[in-house]
Amino acid sequence: MGKKEYMDFQKKLAFHSAPALLGVKSANLISLKNSEFDLDSHIKIFRARVKGTGLNIKLLCSCENSSLILLYNEKLLSESLKRPYVKKFLVSCGYNDNENIDTHLETLSSRISCSPEFPHEIGIFLDYPFEDIIGFIRNKGRNFKMCGYWKVYSDTEYANRTFTYYDKCREFLCYKLNCGCDIYQAIKNPQEVFSI
Repeated sequence: MGKKEYMDFQKKLAFHSAPALLGVKSANLISLKNSEFDLDSHIKIFRARVKGTGLNIKLLCSCENSSLILLYNEKLLSESLKRPYVKKFLVSCGYNDNENIDTHLETLSSRISCSPEFPHEIGIFLDYPFEDIIGFIRNKGRNFKMCGYWKVYSDTEYANRTFTYYDKCREFLCYKLNCGCDIYQAIKNPQEVFSI
């Protein structure tokens, strides 16, 4: 793996998963072209560099041309999965009634790979408001009030604030990388996000 590929991977992470990297969102989903990256090597490097931070990355599925990875904050995702209404909802979608992140991610991975329709419960893992996940399912993705990082069916004010905050996270990490900073250095001081 060359330096350009190494930096390009970091730029993809910064652009597509800044909120999770900075600890303000439980997870981000990233689609990558298989021809662009040696994904196994990048995942191994990522895990080694963030060891002890609570961040992790999982390959959810891979096909001939692309792969889906989930970058997640273990603490935030674990807290989300412990909510009683979330547990009940996931059980109704075919998940086991436990709070184990690894088991849930294996089930999600299997549902992405095997289901003819993308599993909409992924919104739980991505920290979308529960009302918006249910609204999306009931409306089959139509009739939303607004669209940004997710389709909004309930609180547009909350969504606007959240979208703006996520944008600031992205701007911060992309700025740090453009200044020559390594992404693993940049995520050590997430409070700096407010300084740009």
